[in-house]
Amino acid sequence: QVQLVESGGGLVQAGGSLRLSCAASGRTVSSYAMGWFRQAPGKEREFVAGISWSGGSTYYADSVKGRFTISRDNAKNTVYLQANSLKPEDTAVYYCAKSLNPIVRVVPADYDAWGQGTQVTVSS
Repeated sequence: QVQLVESGGGLVQAGGSLRLSCAASGRTVSSYAMGWFRQAPGKEREFVAGISWSGGSTYYADSVKGRFTISRDNAKNTVYLQANSLKPEDTAVYYCAKSLNPIVRVVPADYDAWGQGTQVTVSS
């Protein structure tokens, strides 16, 4: 069973940047796609970014395209989300998740392991 632990969240002003990390333990995640999701108060959890098992393919929600970058280091069993040009509407709890598949999926049901989340708050 894999455990995922996110870190790097915090409070930042609009236009600022954060780098989120997701460290996996218990088993390797190198054969699986990984994703970042977020959930704001009163809203459903939404897909933010995903990366294939090799890192060769990435996919982003339209709302973050051009501002966020997902990457992974399979040797460290870690996935990252670089979030630049942050906006107040990016405020949410960000979750890392392990996919059931080697290629990116955008639906939460296609992920079988989740971290506890890290809070990102962007002030205007």
